[in-house]
Amino acid sequence: MRRLAVLAAAATLGLAVVSADAATPGFRHGVAAGEITVQSAIVWTRAPREGPVRVELQSGARILRVSARAKATSDLTVRIAVPVLRPGATHTYRFVQGDTESPTGTFVAPFPPARGGSVRFAISGDADATPASNGKPAFTTFGVYARMAAERNDFNINLGDTIYSDSEVGNAPIARTRAQKWGKYKLGLALPALRKLRASAGLYSHWDDHEFINDFSRPEHGDAIYRAGVAAFTDYSPVRYSSATGLYRTVRWGKHLELFFLDERSFRSAKATQACAGDLAPTAPQPVRDAFAAFAPALRHRVPPACLSALNDPSRTMLGARQYSAFTRAIARSTATWKVIVNEVPIQQYYALPYDRWEGYAAERERLLAFLKANVRNVVFLTTDTHANLVHEVRSRTLNASPESYGIWEVVTGPVATNTWAKEIDGFLGQTGSGVAIASLFFKPQPPNGLGMRCAAVDAYSYAQVVVTAERLTVALKDASGRNVREATGVACRPLVVPAR
Repeated sequence: MRRLAVLAAAATLGLAVVSADAATPGFRHGVAAGEITVQSAIVWTRAPREGPVRVELQSGARILRVSARAKATSDLTVRIAVPVLRPGATHTYRFVQGDTESPTGTFVAPFPPARGGSVRFAISGDADATPASNGKPAFTTFGVYARMAAERNDFNINLGDTIYSDSEVGNAPIARTRAQKWGKYKLGLALPALRKLRASAGLYSHWDDHEFINDFSRPEHGDAIYRAGVAAFTDYSPVRYSSATGLYRTVRWGKHLELFFLDERSFRSAKATQACAGDLAPTAPQPVRDAFAAFAPALRHRVPPACLSALNDPSRTMLGARQYSAFTRAIARSTATWKVIVNEVPIQQYYALPYDRWEGYAAERERLLAFLKANVRNVVFLTTDTHANLVHEVRSRTLNASPESYGIWEVVTGPVATNTWAKEIDGFLGQTGSGVAIASLFFKPQPPNGLGMRCAAVDAYSYAQVVVTAERLTVALKDASGRNVREATGVACRPLVVPAR
């Protein structure tokens, strides 16, 4: 029915209905809509040339036209804030410059907070479009994005590493400047699947580290590359950014869903990697380290106390004081049935290489989780970054005989197009099959012998398909063909169904 509504609205406006993967030469990078709330949205395109550009927005019989200018200083990209014409309704839009028209995009506006009803969305991330030596994308042609679009969701989320400024492919140069990063975004938008995703529904876009550089923090890498990353990301994504709160924002979707997007790059402290000399698993109990010394002999060495002190230093922060305060106040007073935290880096306890994740900021992690457990019901974390599908309760002291559970689930998904976790571990340890072996021997067994994950599918391009109702939140992990992802044993990961409390 939504597709019929889109076609009818486009016909009323006199728009040619053009598929997202058949973008016209004039607007060959397509269109997008983001930051969609019950009041407003931001629509995006890249114009053929400098000069005036008009967007035409329609929902039902209502039509709105708004103009802006394409400028070379933003690589001809245009972002226009538009009002929502009808909350809860389908909107179509196109851009016009002179005689040239863009493809038609569509988005659904959120319901008002008082209105019930289910909400459907998908999430993934980690997409490297860098070509191999043959000129074709080195990993995939973004088939995961095409499948997300085919779900016909109310909206989708593109979470983190939407480009790879420092690709692992061959001798690809690092994109450090704003202009160099523009080139990375255009590589991705040259692929029809990404254009289709962006045009087919509203898309909430968010960064992680590779929009800047690997494992980015401002204290370690400086403000110049941060400013370049922010500028290029906001040029090519329909987002709102402020220096005070970064990309942190909340979005309400009717009575049963509120999304909380955390910015875990703009305000974090430096990582503790140096204090720990890059130890593979500094917080793992020594018997566990000894058991896995066959994979990494350095694990037999004891961890220096200074390393553990640095990891647990309460002065170190992931979110920064201002964002932490704003987030905890907002989530505690939310009246939505479900509070979904869109989380750049995992908050689960994995032990292996914790430095860039929440584990590497242990004091703030424990403080936040204790707050959520005491003050907020029906919280779920949705995360990318790890290049694997990992479903687990959020715990502390996970490898103890009696780990502490916070009553919160986290679902990690992806990637779209880069090395999967299994292949990365194979490369890190220099042993083919070691990634799958570690997942089987450590991720799946119950504590104290392992982490006890519900799902650990570590070698699949994937996304999470989410359905929210008054009674439950359901997450199905799917591959680029739309099938449930499978662990190395061949067993499919069953959808996670969390009942409301």
